Amino acid sequence: MLRITLGRKEEKRLRGGHPWVFSNEIAEIAGDKVPGAAAEVYDAGGGYVGTGHYNPRSLIAVRLLTRERGEDVDSAVFYAERFRRAQAYRQLIYPDLTSCRLVHGEGDHLSGLVVDRYGEILSVQFLSAGMEARRELVVEALQEVFSPRGIIARNDVAVRALEGLDERVEILAGDVPETVVMDEHGLQLLVDLRGGQKTGHFLDQKENHLLLEGISRGGDVLDCFSYSGSWGIHAAAFGARSVTCVDISPRAVALAERNAAMNGLGGTVAVEALDAFDRLRSLKHEGRRFDVVVLDPPAFVKSKKALREAQKGYLTINRRAMELLRPGGYLITCSCSYHMEREMFRDLLTAAAQQAGREFRLIGIRGQAPDHPVLLAVPETDYLKCFMLQAV
Repeated sequence: MLRITLGRKEEKRLRGGHPWVFSNEIAEIAGDKVPGAAAEVYDAGGGYVGTGHYNPRSLIAVRLLTRERGEDVDSAVFYAERFRRAQAYRQLIYPDLTSCRLVHGEGDHLSGLVVDRYGEILSVQFLSAGMEARRELVVEALQEVFSPRGIIARNDVAVRALEGLDERVEILAGDVPETVVMDEHGLQLLVDLRGGQKTGHFLDQKENHLLLEGISRGGDVLDCFSYSGSWGIHAAAFGARSVTCVDISPRAVALAERNAAMNGLGGTVAVEALDAFDRLRSLKHEGRRFDVVVLDPPAFVKSKKALREAQKGYLTINRRAMELLRPGGYLITCSCSYHMEREMFRDLLTAAAQQAGREFRLIGIRGQAPDHPVLLAVPETDYLKCFMLQAV
């Protein structure tokens, strides 16, 4: 096992509960610098800090998994125990839910690993070299704890490149169909397991979809960046007069159309395969107005360097959405970019309202569902912002 010694006074954040050791915090490394190797981390005085996975190719050089000396991070027993803890937490908060996030990386002390459950299927993402190197151990532990019908690896995510890993989708165990049907608040939604966004569905928004209840009834709803239509279909189920779902992906739009039909809402929900930025502009020119607009775009901010450009994008779509609202209408607007902090997003929305010449009241601010746990000492786990505004 590697022995890593930190520079002087570099251990404070780690002692406080953060699991990442950055490459510039390391003073000395003893052992073979193999990507994914297990490593014990010590402070400058020789005090034990924790054990995790090392990657010389990444800015995050070590991802700590345990603070207990002697725990074996190279055994299936270790991962099975962590999975049981994660399962116990989910069973308390969602005792009857069959689709949820089972493992949320740092939030479950398994940095670099994501596991989503869709009924009998597990969709896994290995996001670090350490987890990638232990995929067989992880799969063995997943089978022991959850007994899934099948396990698919959705490793087609750009973040793997930062770890020196390639992008691919592969079946790791059992039988995995192209799609499965999940239940969300009594609605049946198709999950595209092999080619859908993220692991197939946006499980982090499930609590926020309920914001549409009441405000959608009898109104016209616009759902931009709609993917499989979960926002819009909820609005239709809550009694909306009309729902328009807009997404640039023909595959996503086809999925949304199937979801609407499967729930008997095809007559209410219209889907459009268009660029949401362009469609927001053209809807204004057409004189269309809405009672509710939902903006749930992908992460515009992939890194801190991209923040300024991303702010322009968020400002544009929110200004255009605000211009489309009728008096008293509601805007539900989201950002899943960690680098877009809550106060920064609020300031941006204030600027968008000023540019639109509209006044809004802030009804509430939400985050991700609790099966995507936030660690107090790890701000990076608190990524989702969902603001609800009303035009006044």
